[in-house]
Amino acid sequence: MKLKEKLESDLATAIKARDEVRTRTLRMALTAVRNEEVAGKKARELSDEDVVKVLSREAKKRREAAAAFADAGRAEQAQAERDEGAVLEEYLPAQLTDEELSALVADVIAETGAAGPKAMGQVMKAVNPKVAGRAEGGRVAAEVKRQLAGG
Repeated sequence: MKLKEKLESDLATAIKARDEVRTRTLRMALTAVRNEEVAGKKARELSDEDVVKVLSREAKKRREAAAAFADAGRAEQAQAERDEGAVLEEYLPAQLTDEELSALVADVIAETGAAGPKAMGQVMKAVNPKVAGRAEGGRVAAEVKRQLAGG
């Protein structure tokens, strides 16, 4: 079963179960997926990999919104965003631990022979396909920067 089909069937189940958070989140996720499908010059069917990218982007929005609400002292809205984020996380690949990310970056640096902060772009270009949605870009960039700086 493709990821989009799983989202659609889980949405139907959530509606029947009257699970408001899950229903709201899956509707939003499917809307984002459909918008992505019709974006650009011609409509296309998204691959599971593309759907994961859309869901990752949506999960990141939820994390950022939760932090903004929490900073503004709006705990109820922050919790609602975190709840939606938790639903989205179920459909994303497991996140890399710090150790796994560190090892992956070290391998790429060794493969490319990169050295010094100027090689950051070269390393990021090689690391990103290997990470593929399993770690946020900021986390990856911070690890690459740390290792290239000799830390």
